[in-house]
Amino acid sequence: MSSDTPWEHGPPGQPPPLGEGEAEDLLRCICFKTGPPHKVGVELEWLIHDRDQPHVPVPHHRLDAAAGIVRGLPLSAALTFEPGGQLELSSRPADSLMACIDATATDLTAVRDALDGVGLVPVGFGVDPWHPPRRLLREPRYDAMEVSLDRSGPAGRAMMCTTASVQVCLDAGEEEPGPLGYGRRWQLSHLLGAVLVAAFANSSFRLGRPTPWRSARQSLWTDLDPWRPLAPPGLLPPRDAWAAHVLDTPVMCIREEAGPWSVPERLTFREWIRTGAPRPPVRADLDYHISTLFPPVRPRGHLELRMIDAQHGADGWLVPLAVTTALFDDPEAAETVYRTVKPLAETAGAEPAPRNPLWVGAARDGLADPELRAAAVTCFGAALEALPRLGATTAVQDAVAGFNDRFVARGRCPADDLPELLTPGSPGGPGRPWEGSRS
Repeated sequence: MSSDTPWEHGPPGQPPPLGEGEAEDLLRCICFKTGPPHKVGVELEWLIHDRDQPHVPVPHHRLDAAAGIVRGLPLSAALTFEPGGQLELSSRPADSLMACIDATATDLTAVRDALDGVGLVPVGFGVDPWHPPRRLLREPRYDAMEVSLDRSGPAGRAMMCTTASVQVCLDAGEEEPGPLGYGRRWQLSHLLGAVLVAAFANSSFRLGRPTPWRSARQSLWTDLDPWRPLAPPGLLPPRDAWAAHVLDTPVMCIREEAGPWSVPERLTFREWIRTGAPRPPVRADLDYHISTLFPPVRPRGHLELRMIDAQHGADGWLVPLAVTTALFDDPEAAETVYRTVKPLAETAGAEPAPRNPLWVGAARDGLADPELRAAAVTCFGAALEALPRLGATTAVQDAVAGFNDRFVARGRCPADDLPELLTPGSPGGPGRPWEGSRS
């Protein structure tokens, strides 16, 4: 969820006002940069718990001290912290799946060792299973975000402070049609995305109690507000749909040079451009506005797939990274998966993700849903066949195969293990450092 981007940390300055036509052109050009898929990246969010008493909230001063230690590490990835103290590692764009995995694994080892030295551990759950929302970062953008999202209920604070994810970043695709074309990949991401929600659902507990959801995290994102978590309607070509969606979504806040940022109600970016009040928007405001939209897939030159819950276990994170990359970037797998998930559009209906029946069912039922289970079995089979072609090591292939055998082939997801995992006295229950073992 991190919105830590270079343009956010200061006032917008005095560049020329942004015109409506210029904004539309920028959105069409910057959000879908096309070419043969080549780069891959991953953004990993982690909850930070006490190593031996994970059900006890970590005091703010301990988190501050740990953050100082981790910031001093020589990491390849960018390091940021979320409002509730979650740690996020954003890898550099890598030239291959294995380059991404190797660099990220090295960084994670350093982070885990540093946190272990102060009695803390990074924990991979989609939602904190015990702790209520507690915002630790007090900055104008998070103050404004809280005010804006509070208008729609409590989901915003829970999202900001208690959720964690695995976000896979892939090139938008080729200009031409076909299995690697950007239009096909955009459509695929919104159908396969529901399968990924179901297969990797890992957040069935909140506040120490079970919820009706396999992915309570996805339910929180869905409930943020009436506009911000939605995918663009599917009636227009991707570039046009995204440009219209961005301009017609209300702005979350307007950055100010001094004092708190203003939080208007129902002022769309298009209306802001046309009225110029309370001040004319500039290019940096458009960039910031994009970062406050939280659709399941966000085009940022590349495709940022945001729907996957954080995974527990030392190498749990690499399974969704490897599977998603294989299904998008291997042409044979992409073609197989597209044919497999295309019929899911009938279940999805006309409502945009994640509020349509397909996505709601994925978050609620995981792979207990027969249609999603059948799709997941085919998708994981295609990924396992594709991984050797992408240069994945035997260890990575084994991790994916193990996940497939344990969960997908049996119609289960990681959330189905949480009742046992979170029970005192069980392997990995409260008081046990389960994050040091394989999932």
